[in-house]
Amino acid sequence: MSTAMNFSSKAFQPRPPEKGAFPLDHFGECKVFKEKFMKCLRDNSFDNSQCRLQSKDYLECRMDHQLMAKEPLEKLGFKDLMDPPPPSPADKDTKP
Repeated sequence: MSTAMNFSSKAFQPRPPEKGAFPLDHFGECKVFKEKFMKCLRDNSFDNSQCRLQSKDYLECRMDHQLMAKEPLEKLGFKDLMDPPPPSPADKDTKP
């Protein structure tokens, strides 16, 4: 009796993960932002909560240069660092 498992004869086609893997910044387009982020991490004993603004700036640069997929910053955990939307005319108080 054979203990080998028979798998489908189809060749495995690997695909990259949707999130978590990004193209390398070969041209250094976001190097300044990366260096600011890394310096912040070193200066704060690698406590990334102290470097959220630098992280946001770095990710924005990567998205702007197509080094990662565009995502709303709120979805990436930066909702509290976003500028509030301007008030709409309906939100303004009307005076009698």
